[in-house]
Amino acid sequence: MQRLFSTFANGWPGAGILVQRLFTGIALLHSGIVQLQAPVAGLMIPEITGAILGLFILAGLWTPVAGALVAAVELWIVFAGGANIWMSLTLAVFGGTLAVIGPGAWSIDARLFGRKYIGS
Repeated sequence: MQRLFSTFANGWPGAGILVQRLFTGIALLHSGIVQLQAPVAGLMIPEITGAILGLFILAGLWTPVAGALVAAVELWIVFAGGANIWMSLTLAVFGGTLAVIGPGAWSIDARLFGRKYIGS
């Protein structure tokens, strides 16, 4: 599983990845909640799927897979004629970048699949 992650960045780069994960996850959850309050035909499934993936992104769990799925779902919303095309495109880009750069040091993925140090 470690091969899926490029790095588990720490320090300032890790903080930047954490901020990106927080922004993306909160925006995905917000979109899903808005969809539940005012359902639009044909967009219920991708928006709810995006909200569930937002939880994975927030926690930093299976980040490369969740990020790639976020990009795909958000592009689905764009092509289905979602109300806020620019937000969906932004979330697709953020999902894609998270899929490529990995979850960072402050994530569940880092705890589960990060480098293990063996003391002497």
